[in-house]
Amino acid sequence: MTPVRVGVFGLLGSGNLGNDGSLEAVLGYLRAEHPQAVVDALCGGPEVVTARYGIPATRLHWYRGEYRTASRAGAIAAKGLGKLVDVVRTAAWVRRHDVVIVPGMGVLEATLPLRPWGFPYSLFLLCATGRLFGTRVALVGVGADAISNRPTRTLVRWSARLATYRSYRDTLSRDALRQMGVDTTHDEVYPDLAFALPTPPATEPAGTVCVGAMAFHGGNDDRARADEIHQRYLDGVTRFVRALVEDGRPVRLLTGDECDAPVVAAILNAVDSPLVTAAEAASLTDLMKEMAAADTVVATRYHNLICALKAGTPTLALSYAAKSDALMERMGLGAYCHPARGVDADRLLEQFRALEKRSAELRQTLAERNVVAARQLKGQFAELTAALFPATAYTHTHAHARAYREAP
Repeated sequence: MTPVRVGVFGLLGSGNLGNDGSLEAVLGYLRAEHPQAVVDALCGGPEVVTARYGIPATRLHWYRGEYRTASRAGAIAAKGLGKLVDVVRTAAWVRRHDVVIVPGMGVLEATLPLRPWGFPYSLFLLCATGRLFGTRVALVGVGADAISNRPTRTLVRWSARLATYRSYRDTLSRDALRQMGVDTTHDEVYPDLAFALPTPPATEPAGTVCVGAMAFHGGNDDRARADEIHQRYLDGVTRFVRALVEDGRPVRLLTGDECDAPVVAAILNAVDSPLVTAAEAASLTDLMKEMAAADTVVATRYHNLICALKAGTPTLALSYAAKSDALMERMGLGAYCHPARGVDADRLLEQFRALEKRSAELRQTLAERNVVAARQLKGQFAELTAALFPATAYTHTHAHARAYREAP
């Protein structure tokens, strides 16, 4: 049989550990279930993706300054030209594939600042050219949310409609797409793809608290108040870290994206204690190892939360979107959420202490929920095979049936 040509698509290799963790989970599935598939990527950081995952990769945008604000006439013209060039580039790339997978990520939401002509436009080009050339496009375990900006909402809605396959990382996402006018009757909900990554070995906690910091400036509708929201968040987290240090607790600061580094630096500078250190994590696996060694985790970024929960460590969410609340509820820790837009250090400390009192009980809860998540993701990958690799699915089904008939 001719090898299936599979493309992976997204802001991968661009410094966001959650996006890259979702890619890693899908590559693990492809290598285990479809080892003959020929895989490459159209992504934000092709050099990183090729070096880290060993697959050929092409830059997502022709114009390299795509995600920088264009103010000068030359930059504005180059960005506009890039939009036209990307139509041809995306179409040519899609046409070379049998299947394109968008691995997880919040590609159908705007809970963080987002312009319609950025990634939403790129995703629309992918799905439209996939439909045009008969390439099966799969949005696998993606996140979605209500979008107030009409152009962004329109692009997201049509991207979802044009995709061959859709699944979601929570019920909230499926409901959001339905409310946008997408028929989700046959769409399923599964745990986030990152739950398919290997779990690090358990270690004996030594009193450390991991704090996941984020360059948080609010959402797409908060641009006018972005600086105010960020400063309040930073002040609240800094006060909380200082209170932990006063209690003699070692604190390990973590990030989930390259843009979070200045926030960690600001906290280190403000607290100035040998008890506070910063980890240099290059992957979700690195984050999980840090969190598995901690007594407790307090985190903001969605995939920081997932790493902590998968590692089985009691977790308190600094929640900036409904997806974080839904994740915590699903894993049995729904009571331990605190608003990132208004961090109250005193209230946060109360919640933290209440969480630690139930540590043993919650570790057991997380162990049970993680078993369920792993089983559900096996169903996600089996469904994906049936939808995107029908010949393989047919072979697997008949092989299993033959083995059953021939069993003694």
